[in-house]
Parts: sequence; C-alpha cells; structure tokens
Amino acid sequence: MEIYNFLAPDSVYINIKANSKKQILQFISEEASKICQIDAREIFDNLLERERLGSTGVGKGIAIPHAKFKSLDKIFGLFVKLDSDVNFDSIDDKPVDLIFLLIVPENAGADHLTALARISRFMRNADNMSGIRGADNVDSLYAILTQNKKVDAA
Repeated sequence: MEIYNFLAPDSVYINIKANSKKQILQFISEEASKICQIDAREIFDNLLERERLGSTGVGKGIAIPHAKFKSLDKIFGLFVKLDSDVNFDSIDDKPVDLIFLLIVPENAGADHLTALARISRFMRNADNMSGIRGADNVDSLYAILTQNKKVDAA
C-alpha cells in the first residue's frame, strides 16, 4: 500500500496556523469531514478519545492521529504542515509541525496497520522530512509525500 492510495492532492495543507493540539485536531476534523463524509464533531471526539489512550505525537516533530469509523469503506488520509511548532504531548516532549491524519474503516484490520506502518517508515526517513519541511507549496508537498523512492529510515 502506497501513500497515494489514501492521500488525495486536496487533502494536503501547508502553513496552517494553530496554537494548540486541540486547534490542530479541530482543523483536521473539519477538513477530514469534507473528504470522508463523517460529521466533524464525531471525528474530533474519536481523535480525542484516541489521544487519551496515548499521544499520537511520535517524535521528531511528527504526529499521526488516527481513528476508526463504521461508516467508512476505504482509508482516507490528510496531511498538514503547520506554520510553526505546537505542543502535542509527543513521546519525545518536542512540539510537532507535521501531522498525518488517518481515518479508517472499523473493519480495516491489516490495512489500517499497513497504512500506519507505511506512513511511519516514510516519516522516519531524514531525506523525506527535509523535503517536506522545505516544501513551500501544496503541489510539491504532495509530490514528496506520494513518491515511490526508498523509504527506509536514514
């Protein structure tokens, strides 16, 4: 499974302003609602519930919030590059500037884990992160996110 299988060009956002984790979750919930036809409040509540289990801030300025929904029949992704770092209660206690949201069907099983692993591997690659952080427009950011080059951690 490749990132382009679940991330559309209109689901990539750049230079988004947010002052808190809650604002980030609200923004991504509202935008995700438009692409997957689930109520924004339901997405937000599910993301908050998932964050209560443990932060999805995985370190190095990256967060991968995710939630499952019965009404879905496919995986949806959404990527946000913030204009400045925001505290996200990450495992390394560092703020985040990159958020990759994953919205999956409740019965996605292995596909859910495969998509999370694919995102994680991609985001651990130093060259990928350098390219993403250096991107100055949505088109170049989407191209970097959906490339098919080697994704092993550097």
